[in-house]
Amino acid sequence: MALHFEREEYAARLDKLTASMREEKLDAMLLFAQESMYWLTGYDTFGFCFFQCLVVKADGTMTLLTRSADLRQARQTSNIEQIVVWTDRTNADPALDLKNLLSDLDLLGERIGVEYDTHGLTGANCRKLDNQLQSFAELVDESYLVSRLRLIKSPAEIAYAKRAAVLADAALDAALPLIKPGADEADILAAMQGAVFSGGGDYPANEFIIGSGEDALLCRYKAGRRQLTATDQLTLEWAGVFAHYHAAMMRTVILGEPTPRHVELYEACRESLQAITAILRPGTTFGEVFDAHAEVMDELGLTRHRLNACGYSLGARFTPSWMEHQMFHTGNPLEIAPDMTLFVHMIIMDSETGTAMTLGQTYLTTADAPESLSAKPLDLIIAA
Repeated sequence: MALHFEREEYAARLDKLTASMREEKLDAMLLFAQESMYWLTGYDTFGFCFFQCLVVKADGTMTLLTRSADLRQARQTSNIEQIVVWTDRTNADPALDLKNLLSDLDLLGERIGVEYDTHGLTGANCRKLDNQLQSFAELVDESYLVSRLRLIKSPAEIAYAKRAAVLADAALDAALPLIKPGADEADILAAMQGAVFSGGGDYPANEFIIGSGEDALLCRYKAGRRQLTATDQLTLEWAGVFAHYHAAMMRTVILGEPTPRHVELYEACRESLQAITAILRPGTTFGEVFDAHAEVMDELGLTRHRLNACGYSLGARFTPSWMEHQMFHTGNPLEIAPDMTLFVHMIIMDSETGTAMTLGQTYLTTADAPESLSAKPLDLIIAA
């Protein structure tokens, strides 16, 4: 088995989960989020696009229900000992296989937590699940139980996040020499992703964002490549990834002489980021982090150009997003604690003038001031 952590660490994680299950009076958990399975057992696959479920009982025993294609994947990447395969066939209902498994595990009529809020459980499969199990057991939405446990990173996880950050810095180093008039976005993107791969890293949980010209104002990846002009703007959002742990960064690079609006928006980003890092410490809520961002932006008249969130928790994530559930948005009462890895991004998209500006970094929280996982400065990058 190719486990990324010591068996003792997985055992400690299982102890945390079963303790939380006891607090919630749960007899079992049905894990559908691939992140949860990976964190708990090491199980590493993209097979969650099909129906699969890890059943965790309150006594700590675990059974995986999956397809034949993932049988060996589970054996070679995880510590799961009990694996049950449901058969691909016309009109298959794997939720019925799950019901039969739960019956074999003596869970009829018990209180069972379910991870509903995950890409690992599609709407169609959720309907099948509820149809089969609502009269079988008491189902409780526990979508965030494991997600909350994963917020605080162990020393071994922090080491992986720091390795991911080194790869993120390497990706920027690979990109900068290529950013010049006439350069093709394809070459820049290839260099950045190649730096992560050659450094021993992995695919990111979502695509890198790259866009120049008017596409610099987009916050998502889009197909199609463009050549840079002598006077241009290039927005990049990327992550170093190691053992699925992410360290994200974001920058808007200016080609040629920056416009006064570029400088104005960069200064707003820098001021906002400084306001956040001043309070990014234990006891501050995620909502208060957003409020600090919004206060700076709004005082500068940028309300209509900013976003309604300014970052989120990062960790080991799978397609289609490296974002955790916990986000910096208004009213979020979750408190920051030591040993969280948090991506803070300042994004200003001024569609009226066609001006983009971004600034983003991943931080490790401590007992006091946060630690930037990137060694790169926060200066405005101006390409020759």
